[in-house]
Amino acid sequence: MNFRCLGAIASSLVLAGTANLALAKQPNVVVILADDLGFSDLASYGSEINTPNIDQLAEEGVRFSNYHTAASCAPTRAMLLTGVDSHRAGVANIAEAIPSEQEDSPFYRGTLNDNVVTIATLLKDAGYHTYMSGKWHLGHKSPELRPFNRGFERTVMMADSGADNWEQRPYLPTYSKANWYADGEETNLPDDFYSSKFLVDKAIEFIESNKEDDKPFFSYIPFQAVHMPVQAPKEFTEKYMGVYDQGWTELRKKRQQAVKELGLVSQETEMVDMHTTENWDALSKEEKRFHSKSMAVYAGMVDAMDYNIGRFIQYLKDTGEYDNTIFIFTSDNGAEPSDPIAISKLFKFWMMRVGYSRDYETLGEKGSWSYIGPSFASAAAAPLSYYKFFSGEGGMRVPMIIAGPAVPENMKGTISNALTYVKDMAPTVLELVGVKHPGTEYKDKTVEPMTGKSLVSLVDGDADQVHTDKEYLAYEIGGNAALIKGDYKIVFNRGPTGDDKWHLYNLAKDPGEAKELSTLEPEIYAELVQDYENYVVENGVLPMPEGYDQRAELKKKYLKEKVAPVGLGSLAVIAAIIMVRRSRKRASSK
Repeated sequence: MNFRCLGAIASSLVLAGTANLALAKQPNVVVILADDLGFSDLASYGSEINTPNIDQLAEEGVRFSNYHTAASCAPTRAMLLTGVDSHRAGVANIAEAIPSEQEDSPFYRGTLNDNVVTIATLLKDAGYHTYMSGKWHLGHKSPELRPFNRGFERTVMMADSGADNWEQRPYLPTYSKANWYADGEETNLPDDFYSSKFLVDKAIEFIESNKEDDKPFFSYIPFQAVHMPVQAPKEFTEKYMGVYDQGWTELRKKRQQAVKELGLVSQETEMVDMHTTENWDALSKEEKRFHSKSMAVYAGMVDAMDYNIGRFIQYLKDTGEYDNTIFIFTSDNGAEPSDPIAISKLFKFWMMRVGYSRDYETLGEKGSWSYIGPSFASAAAAPLSYYKFFSGEGGMRVPMIIAGPAVPENMKGTISNALTYVKDMAPTVLELVGVKHPGTEYKDKTVEPMTGKSLVSLVDGDADQVHTDKEYLAYEIGGNAALIKGDYKIVFNRGPTGDDKWHLYNLAKDPGEAKELSTLEPEIYAELVQDYENYVVENGVLPMPEGYDQRAELKKKYLKEKVAPVGLGSLAVIAAIIMVRRSRKRASSK
């Protein structure tokens, strides 16, 4: 029985009024969202990282090679849960990076608008238990913004862009604390907390608490892995020690070849050399050693996430729920390139004050603060260009798997090359379970209609595309923008990383975005640029202030807020440390 049949049976039974029977037949749905996972970070997508549990889902389902998200987390999460463009859902950018010039627009709140309906709400209305355990980042300062009041029956959620994975403390000085909530109220984490384990523990706990009533469940598990700070249990990191000693350029080449061999991109796919990638050979022995371990911690964090997903899968098997469960696994955007210390030298002193360490021996363990930076982020996205924040394929194209025993036998283990987008997730989930979206009115209130398309026909093998060559998928965050239509894509990335120009690529032939076509195919280029202008008007996209850079805006907010978390006394200490170090440096140079 395929997904469509399951949905049709459930829908017909509900319409017939046999609600109890319908609930027994409707499938469970599990949506697993990794954070900042690159396109080739899974073994089933070309990685050297051990991910057997996610790879098993790939074998039992359909892998998507041409799936796109927003290039930043909160906009992706808004679209995934609603099927509505991130601007119209109120999350045109992450709240922390919205400039003051845009804050008056209802599309630029950085929190989920009340004019959109989440799939959790609709599934709860249809008799599902709805659970969430993980990162929310769609608003929390007032109760109505929290997931407990957006359709989720039970929740434990981290409200911010990120947080420590070992204990309850913030990962950036812009936050005075790590904001965790349970069922809508502030909560404290257990002493033995590690994020990936804890989130799966809570997902199991929620399902277990209601298992006697035989109702289906929707479980949304948005992991913190592999968002900064990159942290992993030592036993996972140790598996990858030495694996990355050849550096990021060699890793990128290896992954390029592996992705080709898997059939996820064409054999002709080329890679561009990112100007943000350092020369590995020019680094000192100690620098290479440190960078290699940083990537080993990253791999260990991916591995640890997969291990805990395996625990969740085993629980479903042990309780007899696995054979009636649909899985969707994906990432919110491409790999994170930021180097916080390079962005602000004060960041190192903030880490010192709050007790974070960058010591090699304990890197990734409790109390450490690790990241991979732009060079290894390029490798994590191989063979694609760019990474998180930017509109290159490396920022937008990520793994996506739809799996479950109801996938037709002839579709299991297959790859779909169809163009798909994060807005398609909500209509896909609803069709899989036979629940209809209300359209433009929900409970006597005007709401945004879904503009994504269901992917069920791709999973069933009944179609090879859901977005026609005449339709476009458009995106904008922080002035970085893209529009895809058929095989073609236009890309605009702001400086200093980008060049503030539109570029045209043929993604079918060139997913690595190595061959610029705007002068060779000017009519297509002009058509797509006009399509983007139409998108701007239809979705209230605002121009960016002069000189805006998303990461610089984060730094600005950090500098604005740092007095509160750091304190004037601590700033004086920091100033004294700087003066002492400078005087010692001058003395040693004489």
